[in-house]
Amino acid sequence: MELGTLFNFAILLFCGLIFAKIIRYFKLPDVTGYLIGGLIIGPSVLGLLSADAVAGLSLVSAVALGFIAFSLRRALKLRSFQRVGMTPFLLSLFASFVAVLFVTLGLVLSGQTLPFSLVLGAIAAATAPAATIMVIKQYRAKGPVTETLLSVVAIDDATALIAFGIAVAVAQTLTSTADVSLVLSILKPVLEIAEALLGGALLGVLFTVMLRFFKVQSNRMVLAIAFVLVTSAVANALNISALLTTMAMGAVFANLCKNSSEVMSLCDHVTPPVFMMFFVLSGAGLNLAILPSIGVVGVIYVVLRVMGKMAGAWFGATVMKADHNVRRWLGPALIPQAGVAIGLTVVAQQVVPQYAEVVRAVVLCGTLIYELVGPGVAKWTLQKAGEIEPGQ
Repeated sequence: MELGTLFNFAILLFCGLIFAKIIRYFKLPDVTGYLIGGLIIGPSVLGLLSADAVAGLSLVSAVALGFIAFSLRRALKLRSFQRVGMTPFLLSLFASFVAVLFVTLGLVLSGQTLPFSLVLGAIAAATAPAATIMVIKQYRAKGPVTETLLSVVAIDDATALIAFGIAVAVAQTLTSTADVSLVLSILKPVLEIAEALLGGALLGVLFTVMLRFFKVQSNRMVLAIAFVLVTSAVANALNISALLTTMAMGAVFANLCKNSSEVMSLCDHVTPPVFMMFFVLSGAGLNLAILPSIGVVGVIYVVLRVMGKMAGAWFGATVMKADHNVRRWLGPALIPQAGVAIGLTVVAQQVVPQYAEVVRAVVLCGTLIYELVGPGVAKWTLQKAGEIEPGQ
């Protein structure tokens, strides 16, 4: 490995540490600092990282995406559904579907192509659990809205991965110059997702079996990391979604292994620097020069996603006859968006490169806005729901 690459790794880490420290003075999430810091050191501002350097660090994104998908296993444990029922799952489906529908229709009606609108619309489904959970822990919120919110934000990202997989497959079919039948066009997305889920499930079973031969915690951590990496590698080799495959592997492992939570907590000690570099790198990849040309698209995405999340959450809560406060206040608390959404922009660069630059710019700008206002809105909604004690 060249000295320049090692130095660039160090720049990403120093930048993340410094800007996270600065952003905390404004009581904002660390991820906002990472993105702003990356933007400043990237080619669009100071140029400490050149465009070639950003492209050369793609391995960071590949590793981070694997761990982001793997972390969604918590939302897919059957034991969780047995405890809270299917309500959070159905609420997530309603909120995600309506957000995707609003953004996709809004973009199409504004003159954007259907394939582009589908890809960007699918990313609208994702929510950022970290920012929401931070607010809940900080203010010790308790009540039906808080309990429902914790379940829904975790499920949202899994829903977004599946929606994105379908959207990308449809977009590739629509933009393909090959003569493809209508039946194959419909079946292709379904088959690709099925292959990813099946492949991930098989690797999840293998992971569970192999873990029985390793009792030392450090060895178990190494095995978990190895399986995240090999799952991503196998998926890429087979040309199927690495995100969906890794998510499926983690979900099967979480449901089969009694000690899955303990093993996963070991990985949490490894991932912080990887995630930090990933978000700084994502900020550095933002091309400020194209921002003036995406004004309308950006406004549609930011505004209609919020409207869709709020309308979908209200409708879903009404259908499920959820608590009155859940119907009224769940939607606004789903505004934050970060990790998985940013990860999907990286995937878009690989699978639909013709849309990648605009998608990345829109989502990163949207993320900055959501992460600036999202935590404050989450706190406000929980206060209105009476689940944060007065005076906090």
